[in-house]
Amino acid sequence: MRSIGIGLIGTGYMGKCHALAWNAVGPTFGDCPPVRLAHLAEVDRDLAREKARAFGFEKATANWRDLVADPDVDVISIAAPNAFHPDMAIAALESGKHVWCEKPMAPKFDDALKMRDAARAAGRAAVLGYNYIQNPMIRQIAGFLKQGAIGAVNHIRIEMDEDFMADPDQFFYWKSEASSGYGALDDFAVHPLSLIRMLFGRLASVTTDMAKPYAERPLKAGGKRAVETHDIASVLFRMENGASGVLMANRAAWGRKGRIAIQIFGSAGSITYDQERMNEVELFRAGGATEEAGYTRILAGPAHPPYGQFIPAPGHGLGFNDLKVIECRHLIAAMAGEPAHVIDFEKGVEIERAVHAMAEAHEKRGWVDIGYD
Repeated sequence: MRSIGIGLIGTGYMGKCHALAWNAVGPTFGDCPPVRLAHLAEVDRDLAREKARAFGFEKATANWRDLVADPDVDVISIAAPNAFHPDMAIAALESGKHVWCEKPMAPKFDDALKMRDAARAAGRAAVLGYNYIQNPMIRQIAGFLKQGAIGAVNHIRIEMDEDFMADPDQFFYWKSEASSGYGALDDFAVHPLSLIRMLFGRLASVTTDMAKPYAERPLKAGGKRAVETHDIASVLFRMENGASGVLMANRAAWGRKGRIAIQIFGSAGSITYDQERMNEVELFRAGGATEEAGYTRILAGPAHPPYGQFIPAPGHGLGFNDLKVIECRHLIAAMAGEPAHVIDFEKGVEIERAVHAMAEAHEKRGWVDIGYD
């Protein structure tokens, strides 16, 4: 079986997640081609060499274009800052490589369209790093909805909160620059939007308010710089199927570490889920005895594939990096032209279109309809 040559651009938090996933996907699933960690790129040659040794890559470079041109590379993981995604993804696709690019696609919608068009022209797999959709518990929620376990869905509430930008004394860095995008809305809220897209379909219209909890941040060299992005976003939305919804995102929420809280209300029950307790879901079914009414808590286990590929016993729990391994396995399926549970560049553009409509609604202080191709 021919091996797959892997290229990795960027070795920060998400770059390391990609490297771990590539190393783990074969032993975990046992049914995919062997992978070869061929080439790693960083901004500095010494850093590139250091990370290549740590992650197990054969070659290292300080020029990502050298990696893109490498014939030993079949698929490229892009884990660089958001503003670099378009150039890197388009160059990779034009070189005949498959692409696994972290979210969001690009700060500018026109660049996201160019990425999608490049994927169409190349005929290669182009997948975005929306790993939360891979959680077996999210797949279980999808199963409940398909079964009609809570009847017709009429309202959705989803929140994403973390506190990595909660400290007002934290130094200014690229996530506060306008070149990175809008802030919480596209760097952050795209994750709950990916869940909405896979569970319910597409949004139809939105109205938005965005906020900056801190107008400026200190610089390491001294002084302060104005914050150019919004760390808080609140959105009301309507789905194409008529359901109403609320989306709230906050990157400055003290005490929250990785919260994506979902409440789904239907005509015959409700479902609740929280990413900070990612191995459980609660289901309420209406119509039972009043004295016994309440939520049933369901713990993840081998009955929720592919949990059993990792752990043979229920209740032990998967983690963030495990979801990345599952995502990697689906990417390999997409590369082979097989059905894959992924957010590809086509679905990714739908999410980007919704994000930009939300930003437009904030500027107009009113409702905006989302138009799709």
